[in-house]
Amino acid sequence: MAKQKNSVTEYRNYYLPMHFPVLLLAGDYWKISDIPSGRLHFHNCLEIGICHSDSGFIEVFGKPLPFKEGDVTVIPKNVPHTTYSTPGTESHWSYLYMEPKELFRNILPASWGPSDLTAHSCQNFQPIFSRQEHPSLYNLVTAVIRELEGQQPNYQLSAKGLLLSLYIEITRYHFQSKTEAVPDGNVATQKDKQEADNALVIAPALDYIEENYMQQFSIELLADLCHWSPTHFRRVFHDIMGTSPLDFINSTRISKACNLLRSTEESILNISEMVGFHSVSSLNRYFVKIMRMSPREYRKQMQYSENRAENQSILEYSGWMYPEK
Repeated sequence: MAKQKNSVTEYRNYYLPMHFPVLLLAGDYWKISDIPSGRLHFHNCLEIGICHSDSGFIEVFGKPLPFKEGDVTVIPKNVPHTTYSTPGTESHWSYLYMEPKELFRNILPASWGPSDLTAHSCQNFQPIFSRQEHPSLYNLVTAVIRELEGQQPNYQLSAKGLLLSLYIEITRYHFQSKTEAVPDGNVATQKDKQEADNALVIAPALDYIEENYMQQFSIELLADLCHWSPTHFRRVFHDIMGTSPLDFINSTRISKACNLLRSTEESILNISEMVGFHSVSSLNRYFVKIMRMSPREYRKQMQYSENRAENQSILEYSGWMYPEK
């Protein structure tokens, strides 16, 4: 008898440029189906969405919560979720993806760290903000989108200021509501709840990898952060991420290497050391395995295709740049 395949929570990795780690996904084609995808997904960065039309549900922390036109949604990185529209409709959205720590590196004080939005600090966080109750959030999000779409002179500087105001307002609300429970909504299935719980449990490991990819560390350390045995950690990690912890670490390093190859003139030898590989040969081996080309070829290709959106993804997942149907 064939072994039943575990349901996988999809991890979506977005390329965010180092100098301006912000990505806008918008357009008339960004309409969300009324058919639930059947799987949760989560991102490597903060997601801010705005609903332009219709209504539906967003499932987060194992519970479906209703949204409507004009709502702004805020999903921290590593938080499992999925979105679907009311039957018979296709809600229209725009999405902003950002890495606040990098974007505001020289602005926010060092003491800001504990107030960052994380998967395990936001389990009682209300992720949906209505236009009527939070008009300033709605106005800030639409102003950012307008700047990014218009690309007038100094638009990134303008957008950065607006995003800082937006992020501060979101975190203020987060700490005001930290002790409040998320509304019950409809009851989630036990399967969805288990998937969400498992993905949240590995969030400390994902956060640690993101912060320390340039260092050498063991799988045992990651397992300990999640309070699991190494064997159980490897099994659950693979079920959720669709890959092993070691392969995910190396993929993260390759993603960072791609960023450096695109945005700096550092030598490939220096880049291999900066992203945590023991040698340039290790970087080359994993780079070819993941990117299907050498670091040198990648750097050369990027010189001719800087604005091609399809080259912005390091780990390819179906539908990551387009809405699921």
